[in-house]
This record gives sequence, C-alpha cells and structure tokens, in this order.
Amino acid sequence: MNITDLVRRFYEQIWNRGDKVMIPEILHEGVTFRGSLGQTKRGHDGFAQYVDFVRDALAEYQCEIQEIVCDGSKVFAKVLFSGVHRKEFLGYPPSFKRVQWLGAALFTFDGDKISDLWVLGDLDVLREQLSGKAERTPRSS
Repeated sequence: MNITDLVRRFYEQIWNRGDKVMIPEILHEGVTFRGSLGQTKRGHDGFAQYVDFVRDALAEYQCEIQEIVCDGSKVFAKVLFSGVHRKEFLGYPPSFKRVQWLGAALFTFDGDKISDLWVLGDLDVLREQLSGKAERTPRSS
C-alpha cells in the first residue's frame, strides 16, 4: 500500500468511522500531531484524545479529501471537514447546525506509518458558523 492510500485510510477509518483501533496500524508510536484547532498531541493516546474531543463535539464528523499530493515521504491533503455542532466547541454553545471548513494537512512518514501530522484549518469560517453570525461556507477552489 502506498502512502497516499494510508492517508485515505487515516481519514476514512480513524476520522470518518471513529475507529481508534486503527491508530497503531496507521500512526507511528511516537507520532507528533498539531491539529487545525490549535492543539498539539504526541503518541497514540494523545491523538486518540483529540479524535474523541472533535467527534464528541461534532456529530456525524467527516473528512473529505479534496486533493492529495505526494512528494517522497510527505503527503499533502486539502480536506473538507464537517459535522453537526452538538456540544460546546471552541467556546461556542451547541447550535445543532452543520458546520464545515477547509483545511490543509501535511503528513510525514517514517516507513509505512505517519510520524508527523501538521494541519491548518480555516478557523475564521468555522467560528463564523459556530457563532451563527454568518452563513459563509468554504469554497474548495
């Protein structure tokens, strides 16, 4: 399996299905992670906590890869993140509305596992949706 397929598995199995059992199969034991929401985590347990945090606050959480590029041991993915805001999130009370925002993720591999992941998301669009002050949604172009 090539590393772009592993990135697809990462999003489909861990994020979209919430299958944290897959974390050791896809992520290096000492993985470092900097999420689009500003949190930094290390290792399988730290990453699993982040998955729980996001999926708990956003029901039906999904990550849809818009574009993927591979260069050696690195993969870049442009991703559309979405979910239903069901619990307090980023300081905003639940709105029970669907929110979505674009992000860019840079994956670094050590062998056949992700060793580092750095994600940057369009938090301005997300915060506007969470606050209910705007109906602006992300554009993928």
